Amino acid sequence: MPRHRRSLLALGAATALVGGAAAYKKMASSRAASRGPGATTGSPPSGADAGFAELGWGDLEVPAPINVVTPDGANLAVWDVGNGPVAVLPHCWGCTHAVWVPVARRLVESGHRVVLYDQRGHGASTQGAARLSIEILADDLAAVLDSRAIEDAVLAGHSMGGMSIMSLATYRPDVLTARAHAIVLVATAAGDMGSGPPGAERLAAGVIASPAVSLALRASSGHRFVRGVFGTDPVRAQMDLTRTLFADTAPAVRAGFMIAMSRMNLLEGIATIGVPTTVIVGSKDRLTAPARAAQLVAAIPGAHLVTLPGRGHMLPLEDPDAVTEEIVRAFTA
Repeated sequence: MPRHRRSLLALGAATALVGGAAAYKKMASSRAASRGPGATTGSPPSGADAGFAELGWGDLEVPAPINVVTPDGANLAVWDVGNGPVAVLPHCWGCTHAVWVPVARRLVESGHRVVLYDQRGHGASTQGAARLSIEILADDLAAVLDSRAIEDAVLAGHSMGGMSIMSLATYRPDVLTARAHAIVLVATAAGDMGSGPPGAERLAAGVIASPAVSLALRASSGHRFVRGVFGTDPVRAQMDLTRTLFADTAPAVRAGFMIAMSRMNLLEGIATIGVPTTVIVGSKDRLTAPARAAQLVAAIPGAHLVTLPGRGHMLPLEDPDAVTEEIVRAFTA
């Protein structure tokens, strides 16, 4: 991809998050009293509604995470829950496995085993020594699959988690062939994300790494800065979870993976995928728009498209029933 091409994902994220952050920074002195301290990862910030209960594991017993050490020294926190056919669920940029919990709970309750992990530098996982890249996401996914001796799995990835799976197909196709029964790609893209003016990528990365972003997201009105990644009628608790997880992600990790996503091109690699593939997109997705989903379907042999009307980018939170249904269907593909 030419150097002048820039990711619409990066620019869209910068616009949604940082535009608000800049305004917040200007008003910070006058609004200090109304600014909340935020919450720890996995806890609802002040003002979250009762819908937060839907985001948890319910009555299920969840074992402590397993530590998987990568060759470059990253410690990946991995959760292995339930019994039965296994689904592996890599999560999105700037969040944690918590985004997948509503779907994971449904899968476990319906007789499936679920493996989740925090991507490197996110949540309970450390960053490691390797440069943050799309290729390292493939290596991390391979390490998780190998550590849990997973075979015949459905790999379902959301946003950057979908990129992890497509990176596996591109850089570690032997692992994909050996471990995967089917793939479900949720609100994601493989490349060709658009273009922008020279310097836009560096500017967007600098903004995403700004402390003002974290401050704005942790403010009592911080949910407004993630409103754009949801579709029609968003649930406050879902926005609160999303903004808290993003604020808790180290700024350098946010910026590093944003740059990696803006430079990726996995379109040739995914053309070699030989397992059944489902692509899910929300009709109101502003980050990985329906056109990007159509691009995936055109590139992956035999892939089929599922569009969820009125939904945005955070599909595992916005419509866990529909996402779960497609994952379960993939086991019989």
